[in-house]
Amino acid sequence: MLRPDRKASIIGAGRLGTVLGAALRRKGIAIRGIADRSLAAARESRAIIGRGAATRSAARAADGADLVFITVPDDAIGSVARSLAAAARPAGTWRGKIVFHTSGAVTSAALAPLRAAGAACASFHPVQTFPRKDLAPSVFQGATIDLEGDPRAVRAGAVLARKLGARPLVLRAEDKALFHAAEGIVSNLFIPLFDTACRLLASTGIADRDAAAILLPLAEGTLQSVKRLDRSTALTGPISRGDVETVRRHISVLRKHPAALRIYKVLGTEAMALAKRGNRIPPARVRAMARLLAGK
Repeated sequence: MLRPDRKASIIGAGRLGTVLGAALRRKGIAIRGIADRSLAAARESRAIIGRGAATRSAARAADGADLVFITVPDDAIGSVARSLAAAARPAGTWRGKIVFHTSGAVTSAALAPLRAAGAACASFHPVQTFPRKDLAPSVFQGATIDLEGDPRAVRAGAVLARKLGARPLVLRAEDKALFHAAEGIVSNLFIPLFDTACRLLASTGIADRDAAAILLPLAEGTLQSVKRLDRSTALTGPISRGDVETVRRHISVLRKHPAALRIYKVLGTEAMALAKRGNRIPPARVRAMARLLAGK
C-alpha cells in the first residue's frame, strides 16, 4: 500500500500530466514539482493543479518526491530518464522512489537508467483522451489504466489507479504496442473517419458545421448501441442486412472519392465478417457482398 504522505512530481506539463497532477492532488497526494522545458507551460499547469513548484529542471522537480510521473512524448522518455539518472548525486538517490511514464506504446524498459539508479519503474497509461489541460479529475472515473513494469511499481500503480476511480490492468511488455494500437483505432482513427464522412456531405454543398451536426447524433447513437448490445447486434445498415444493391450504389458514387472508397471497402469487409459471425446474412449474399467489396 502507498503511504498517505506520498509526494509526487510531474515531468512534462502537457495535457495528461496536468490533468493527472490535479487528480492526484484531489486524492490527497501532495504535488511537489512540475517541470517542463517551457517555464510558461509549467506555470500554467501549476495554476491548474494548485500546488507544486514550476521549474524547467526535471531533477529539481523530482527532488523530494516519492512518485515521479514522466509525462513527456514517447520519444523523449529515454532521454529524460537518462538525464535524471545522470543528475542523481550521490549514487542511490533514486532508491525507494517509484517512477512511472505514461506512454501506451513504450515499455518500462525506457526507464532503465532510473531502474539502475535504484528506482522501481513502470508504465502507467490511462486509456482515455485528454484534449485539454483543464479537464475535471473525474475523467479517470471508470477508465482503465494499464500497467507494466517492476512488481513494486505495478502494485503502487494499481493503488493509484483505484484512487482515481479507474480500473488497473497489468500488461506484459510484449503486448503493450498491440494494446495501444487497438486504442488508437477506437480513439485516434475515429476522428479522420468522422471527418471523411463530413467531407462527403460537404461535397454535396452542405456546410461543414451542418455536416457534423447531421452525423454526430448518428455516431453517438452507434456508441450507445455498442455499450448496450453485443457488437454483431449493434451493427446496422445495408451490409448487416446483406443489401448488395445498396452497397453497389455506395461504391458507384464513392468512385469520385477514392480515399473514402478505400475506407468503405476495408471497413465494409470487416462489417460483413461481423455480420456473418452473427449469422445475419445468407451465405449466397455473403459471397456476393465479398465479391463486390473486393472489386470483382
